[in-house]
Amino acid sequence: MFETLSDRLTSVFSSLRSKGRLSDADIDATAREIRIALLEADVALPVVKAFVAQVKERARGAEVSQALNPAQQVVKIVNDELIAILGGETRRLRYAKTPPTVIMLAGLQGAGKTTLAGKLAKWLRDQGHAPMLVAADLQRPNAVTQLQVVGERAQVAVFAPQPGNGVGDPVAVARESIDFARQRQHDIVIIDTAGRLGIDQELMKQAADIRDAVTPDEVMFVVDAMIGQDAVTTAQAFMEGVGFDGVVLTKLDGDARGGAALSVRHITGRPIMFASTGEKLEDFDAFHPDRMASRILDMGDILTLIEQAQKTFDEEQAAKMAGKLTSGENFTLEDFLEQMQMVQKMGPIKNLLGMMPGMGQMRDQINSIDDRDLDRIAAIIRSMTPGERQDPKIINGSRRARIAGGAGVSVTAVNNLVTRFFEAQKMMKRMAGGMGIPGMPGGRGKAAKAAQKKAKKGRRVSGDPRKAALGKANSAEEETPTPSVGGALGNLGGLGGKLPKGMELPPGFDPSKLKLPGQQ
Repeated sequence: MFETLSDRLTSVFSSLRSKGRLSDADIDATAREIRIALLEADVALPVVKAFVAQVKERARGAEVSQALNPAQQVVKIVNDELIAILGGETRRLRYAKTPPTVIMLAGLQGAGKTTLAGKLAKWLRDQGHAPMLVAADLQRPNAVTQLQVVGERAQVAVFAPQPGNGVGDPVAVARESIDFARQRQHDIVIIDTAGRLGIDQELMKQAADIRDAVTPDEVMFVVDAMIGQDAVTTAQAFMEGVGFDGVVLTKLDGDARGGAALSVRHITGRPIMFASTGEKLEDFDAFHPDRMASRILDMGDILTLIEQAQKTFDEEQAAKMAGKLTSGENFTLEDFLEQMQMVQKMGPIKNLLGMMPGMGQMRDQINSIDDRDLDRIAAIIRSMTPGERQDPKIINGSRRARIAGGAGVSVTAVNNLVTRFFEAQKMMKRMAGGMGIPGMPGGRGKAAKAAQKKAKKGRRVSGDPRKAALGKANSAEEETPTPSVGGALGNLGGLGGKLPKGMELPPGFDPSKLKLPGQQ
C-alpha cells in the first residue's frame, strides 16, 4: 500500500546521510521532496501542508543543529510526525459497563463492511469474547446471506430475522438484536448497516435512526483505503450526518498509494482503530500508528511479526525444536516440514519479509517469491517414506526418481532440496556446537582449546641432562606452597593467600596486627 511513499522517503533520507551538517538549503530541499512524496501518495493537500511545516520547524531547531548525526535526527522527526498524523497511539475499543457492547459499522457500499464485520467478530472471539453479528443491511441483494456465510466461517452467531433484499425494517432488527444478545449471553453486538454507491440523504437518515435506536458504544466508519481523495470527502459527510468514533481501513493490501490512511485521521480528528490487510478472516488487526510509520520509513515492523509468531507457533513445539537444535541432535526433513507449515500459517512469505527492517531495498526480489514453491517442497517431503525423511542419505537415484514422480516435480528439484537440506543440517550442527564462541552451548573458545591442547602435551623436557635437572628443580619450587598470609590481606590480588617468590614475609610476621593511620 505505501510502497511508493516508502521508496521516495527512503531515497530522500539516503541523500542526507553523507552530510555532516544540514544547511537551510538542505532542509528546504528535503521538505520539498517530502511534499512531493506525500502528494504522489494521494495525501490530502491540507495534511501535506501541515506535515511539511511541522517537519521544517523542528528540523531548524536545536535537536538537529546540535545532533551528532543530523540525517538520523531528521528521520526521527519525520517518524514522530508520521506517528502523530496517524493518531499518536493505538486506540482501543471502549467496552460497555454492562454488556452487551454495541458496535455499529457505517460506510459506503463496496467498502467491505460485511466481510469486515466477520473479521472483527473473529478477532474479538479469539480474545475470549462472545460476539454476535446483526444483519441490518436489508437493501443490498444477498447481504443477509453473505453475513450468515461470513459468520459461519468465523464461528460466530448471526441475528438475521428478516430475509433482506429490500424486505424488512433495519431499525427494528437492530433494536431487537440487543434483547436477543442479552438472552443468549453475547457480550458484544456488531451491527452491519446498509451502504450506498454514493452519499445520499436516505442513507444518512437510516444510519442515524439505527444509531438513535441502539445507542452504540462505538460507531466505526469503514473506508476503502484504495479510493484516495474521495475517502476524505466521504468521511467528512458521515461525520456531519451520523458521526463516528473511529475509522476502519480496508484493502490495505491493495496497490493504491495509501494517502487515505494519512488523510482521514487528520481531517476528521477520529483515530484509525483497525486495519484489514487481506481477504482471509485472519488478515485483520488493531491499527498501531507507530508500527505503520516504521513500515512507511522502511524500518520494519518487528513487533507485529513477533505477535503473529506467538499466535501461530505452538509453545511446546517451539521449545522442543529449540532443545533439539541446541542439543545437537539431527534436524530431519520431518522437522523442516513442520517448521515450514508453521511459518506458512503466519501468512504470505512476502508479507513476513516486508516486516523486516531495510527490506524495501529488496522489494523486487521479495515480490518474486512465490508461496507455491513452499507447497512444492512440502509435496516432495510428503512423497518420501518416514525412513527417508529421518535419514536423507539413503535417498539414492531410484528413490529420487520415485519421489519426483510422486510429487509431480523433476528429479533436479528433489536433488536441489536434498542438497540444500544437507547444507542447512551442517549449519544447525555448527550452531549447536557453538562454533567456537564462548558461552554458546557445547562450544569452546579458542583460548580454552589452546589451553587444553597445551595441557595434553605436558611439559617439554630438554635433551641436555643439566637443563633437564634445572627444569625439575624449578618445577619443584613452583609446586612448593608459599606461606599463607592471614587476616585482611589473605586474598590480596586474588593470590589465594600466597605471595610470589622473593616477596615472602618474615617468619612470625602477622599483618592483621598492623595499625594503619586513623585506626584505633
